Amino acid sequence: MAKKDRRTQLRDYARRVRKWSRDHIPPGLRLVAGLVLMAGGVLGFLPILGFWMLPLGMAVAAADVLPIWRWWKRRKD
Repeated sequence: MAKKDRRTQLRDYARRVRKWSRDHIPPGLRLVAGLVLMAGGVLGFLPILGFWMLPLGMAVAAADVLPIWRWWKRRKD
């Protein structure tokens, strides 16, 4: 049960990040911010940077890249 609660928390957090990025970051810069987050996620073995940055970067960049956005929406939240 605790694992499902954690998963729900992560989904809620991802939704809040996507909404915030759509509302506060201009469209062209949103893609760049997402790519920077994904690049930082690749370096996740370093301190501060982490593998958590990969899905977050994908969520932020998905708002500007239509194929990623469609894939993201097809997933069952």
